[in-house]
Amino acid sequence: MIKTGIYINASCIIRHHSAEKNGQPVYEARHADLPDFLRGLYDRFSGQYPKFHKMDLLSKLGWAATEILLQDMPMDIYAPEDTGVILANASSSLDTDEKYFETVHDIASPALFVYTLPNIVIGEISIRHKFKGENAFFVQERFDTAFITGYAAQLLESGAVKAVVCGWVEQYHAGHEAAFYLLETTPRGMALPFSAETAEKLYR
Repeated sequence: MIKTGIYINASCIIRHHSAEKNGQPVYEARHADLPDFLRGLYDRFSGQYPKFHKMDLLSKLGWAATEILLQDMPMDIYAPEDTGVILANASSSLDTDEKYFETVHDIASPALFVYTLPNIVIGEISIRHKFKGENAFFVQERFDTAFITGYAAQLLESGAVKAVVCGWVEQYHAGHEAAFYLLETTPRGMALPFSAETAEKLYR
């Protein structure tokens, strides 16, 4: 069902060591391991943000997906409270949880402990872009595009926010996948009228 007045203005899909923006390939490093692949995304699309290097892999993945998503899409047209972030994944923060547990036998690592909640990725994105709107992180068995984008659309329809970064950010060991969308009430960028079917098509 099409929601009038809501647009998918940008999308970013990252999987199999490659990244697409709005359906077009923008980066690929097929033979890199995941840390090097994410470092490559950072160098290509951002840089000059030292805190990136302290993040866990899940946060780096979501942070990099947002950098690509919002390239050429300035968000300072909104007040900080007008942009929300709604994300989901399947593995929560399990990858970092396991790494943290390994340190408990010796000296528990506070640097890892910080990232033993999956919603920390939203915090890192929000700090970077100064977002203070509503946010939520869901743990689901699979990416339910209708649920996540529908939740974001409800926030826009209710007037709670004017823009939402939403989608899927999954990482466990070397496995990784991100599917991010920018939903807004004003068309710009690729400006696709919002529907769950359109979001699913961009994901597939």
